[in-house]
Amino acid sequence: MASKEDFFEHIEKGYSTKGDFITMGAAMLNGEAITNALVKVPLKTLNRHGLIAGATGTGKTKTLQVLAENLSDKGIPVLLMDLKGDLSGLAQPSPGHPKIDERHAKIGIPFEPKNFPVEILSLSEQDGVKLRATVSEFGPILLSRILDLSETQEGIVAVIFKYCDDNKLPLLDLKDFKKVLQYATGEGKKEFTEEYGRISTSSTGTILRKIIELEQQGADLFFGEKSFEVNDLTRIDENGRGYINIIRLTDIQDRPKLFSTFMLSLLAEIYDTFPELGDSERPELILFIDEAHLIFNEASKALLDQIESIVKLIRSKGIGLYFVTQNPTDVPNEVLAQLGLKVQHALRAFTARDRKAIKLTAENYPISDYYDTKEVLTSLGIGEALISALDEKGRPTPLAATLLRAPMSRMDILTENELKDVNDSSKLVKKYSEVIDRESAYEILNEKIEKAEELAQKEKERAQNTRRSSSSRRSTRQNPVIKVLTSATFIRGVLGVLKKVMR
Repeated sequence: MASKEDFFEHIEKGYSTKGDFITMGAAMLNGEAITNALVKVPLKTLNRHGLIAGATGTGKTKTLQVLAENLSDKGIPVLLMDLKGDLSGLAQPSPGHPKIDERHAKIGIPFEPKNFPVEILSLSEQDGVKLRATVSEFGPILLSRILDLSETQEGIVAVIFKYCDDNKLPLLDLKDFKKVLQYATGEGKKEFTEEYGRISTSSTGTILRKIIELEQQGADLFFGEKSFEVNDLTRIDENGRGYINIIRLTDIQDRPKLFSTFMLSLLAEIYDTFPELGDSERPELILFIDEAHLIFNEASKALLDQIESIVKLIRSKGIGLYFVTQNPTDVPNEVLAQLGLKVQHALRAFTARDRKAIKLTAENYPISDYYDTKEVLTSLGIGEALISALDEKGRPTPLAATLLRAPMSRMDILTENELKDVNDSSKLVKKYSEVIDRESAYEILNEKIEKAEELAQKEKERAQNTRRSSSSRRSTRQNPVIKVLTSATFIRGVLGVLKKVMR
């Protein structure tokens, strides 16, 4: 059996860091926390992405909360996806508890209750900062991938965007896009055919049905103005702490299409907006995607490819992505291979499928002289996890079964009044509360169609008037015979003959 001294030295050496770091907790040996054997994650490697996994009720959300708090304390802004509605408590300090004090005594670090600067964001009609984006900002490629279109249909979407660019028609919301789509095969069919070639009505019908499907999941609330500026996610408060931006998604859990649409557009916007940083000493922004399987299960192949590309590339922008899910197998292997920090809570072996998943999960972690990984995975308690990170040189740290520190903020939701106070004091709520519906493709095309119809009606009326006047002229023209019979010369001649006859 390994000695505590050897194990302590093993952990201390493996998790030593020259730069700033976050302390996750204390490493455990044989189920017992070794005080001051601290598991530390360097800030420098936090943009290498990560995973928080484990069965229901093992403490994944609290681990997410701990990471968000410590990042905020280090001046690093955070974006959280809150599908269950239990993260808003970050805005209030923990009430404390003797068990928390006992846990921290075992770890070897003091416990300090704190609240954190929080912004509540919303994709739906819930109160908070409204998240919106225009169809134009999506662009034809991203919109096509979200709608899972064929190559031919993608070409039509590209033509629609080109037509709108050429004719200065702003595509702000989905009704704009639908209007142009209908115009292309209706009133504007001749115009489109001459400029861009023939567009199939069957293809436009398919695209239209897929847009309606997206609308039914609530996307009509998301597309529009005022567009959310991603730089507002990187704000720092007056005390130098990063804002924790919480997107409340409790009312769209059953609308995964909208969720994955938003996530992909957000990642694409961040990637396009943020400058290249290379290997910086600290991340600019960390995103936590809770219930990550909702993205991957509902995503098309094209959408998955897009997500994988962004995961690979966005690191150089100083952005870290952290996926929270029940099982690591929920995340595609191509994405899993990019994740530097892995926090694995307990897994349950109730079925043969569970045991197979545990075996696969164990193989994702470094081999350890101190643990049987498969056994530890099923024996971890609540608030305990296997951790593997990257050191400052990008090398995997030793595997550590860790007694995790407790959240400094409240481990519960805010009351309605507390939530109202957060929103009332928010500068972003005021900034994005106004819904702008300026003139766009929908209104411009309607006006164009109305003018065309008015012109056609005038032409029709002019033609009818011409026909009537022509008919009238024909009816009033005198018959040549009558004209001769009624002429003065003819009458005088007839009278002259009659006089001679009478004589």
